[in-house]
Amino acid sequence: MTDQTPTSPAVVRTRDALRDALAVWAISGAEPTDRRAVVMTMGALHEGHLRLVRRAREEAGATGQVVVTIFVNPLQFGAGEDLDAYPRDLDGDVAKLATAGADLVFAPTPDVVYPDGDPIVRVSAGRVGQVLEGEFRPGHLDGVLTVVLKLVHLVRPDVALFGEKDAQQLLAVRRMVRDLDLDVDVVGVPTVREADGLAMSSRNAYLSDDERRLALALSRALRGGADEAAAGRGARAALATASGILNGAPGVVVDYLALVDPATVEAVPADHRGPALLLVAARVGTTRLIDNQAVDVVAAPEGSGTPDDAAGQEAPRD
Repeated sequence: MTDQTPTSPAVVRTRDALRDALAVWAISGAEPTDRRAVVMTMGALHEGHLRLVRRAREEAGATGQVVVTIFVNPLQFGAGEDLDAYPRDLDGDVAKLATAGADLVFAPTPDVVYPDGDPIVRVSAGRVGQVLEGEFRPGHLDGVLTVVLKLVHLVRPDVALFGEKDAQQLLAVRRMVRDLDLDVDVVGVPTVREADGLAMSSRNAYLSDDERRLALALSRALRGGADEAAAGRGARAALATASGILNGAPGVVVDYLALVDPATVEAVPADHRGPALLLVAARVGTTRLIDNQAVDVVAAPEGSGTPDDAAGQEAPRD
């Protein structure tokens, strides 16, 4: 028995080359039930991305087509953010994708995606893009949705896969697909974490060893809040517990901590029961990290009483 070297995916950089590669697959014996799946990334791939690609292979089937896009989208970076410094390693990314089941990599430059410069017409995330990430990164989700819509048109996938770590982004994409009648299924894939609980992110590479240890406060806070909710202590206690853990972590500067409805990203009331989402964004050193945790708020023990005002959002800590 001989070892087989994984086949590297084809890499295309232009619209015409992408169109040709998609057409070749379509006429090369694809069955009517085969699907094309896309994973949209900004590169600097890690295991979290590769998990998305493996799931894409499952969605597409053995003879389907898995397309990975690698594009650092300038529209979703604000003034003073890390667009120029964002890690880029196309050769390394392609080598990793060879082991994950990708067939095709579309790695355009900005002038390919935006041939006329900054687009005049863009997608608006509406109220979903005005809170939480939208408050601290104005226009960020508008930029995300604009490039996602363009890539859906260019790749023409049957299914698109996104990580649940970017929970607000996933909600915004799903809402755009529904509101604009896009013919694509959106699949969310659970967050991949390091052994110590830190959510995988390309920006983790910016953290020093000391900062990385401090960053673990984010996942600890989310677990603590989820435990409070599951113990029947209510939404407010869940938020307060998570906030206490973050406030006790020197060097962690919180942008927001919120317990929200997973379908709307609106803050849940303190008497909420059922599913919710606990989200956090914080800076450790110069690195901004986000994370979230699904929460099940169960009924409080009888006679304990629960407040009936909004659980809301914890104020940022300076």
